[in-house]
Amino acid sequence: MRLMTQTTTPSVTPTAMRRTLAGFATGLSVVAAEIDGQIVGMPANSLASVSLDPPLVSLAFAHTSTTWPILRRAPRWGISVLGEAQAHVLQDLRRPAAERFGGIEMHIDDGAAFVLGALATITVTPRTAVEAGDHTLVLLEVKDLHRDETQRPLVFFDSTTHTLSH
Repeated sequence: MRLMTQTTTPSVTPTAMRRTLAGFATGLSVVAAEIDGQIVGMPANSLASVSLDPPLVSLAFAHTSTTWPILRRAPRWGISVLGEAQAHVLQDLRRPAAERFGGIEMHIDDGAAFVLGALATITVTPRTAVEAGDHTLVLLEVKDLHRDETQRPLVFFDSTTHTLSH
């Protein structure tokens, strides 16, 4: 019996992860808070439901984010789930952090900031942060939430935005 040693290239690379998980459709949300009189936040497609009792959701923030270190100082955050009518919001969110919310109509409630007209809004308080590879995974306690059931979601799939067909 002859054993052969084979050198293989790892198949799980950052590019392979990105390409493969682009096949998993997610909703698009914006997480934001008012800090020192300014709205600070960013788009997020990592929003996930974690627990119904107690009510928890999670978000993941890249260690390279310049917004995350500022946002984590806020005691309350607003999460706005974007609907089909908010596709234009994503263009504004691509601007530099200091200009990001200049063209977006926002509502602030006790420090939590929300996109006006969003499909859903969720008020949260940070509960636990866990280092997870090149991201920080944050568990958030849900304090309040609302959904406009007349809207349809904006969806992120294959690295682009889409709407659901009726």
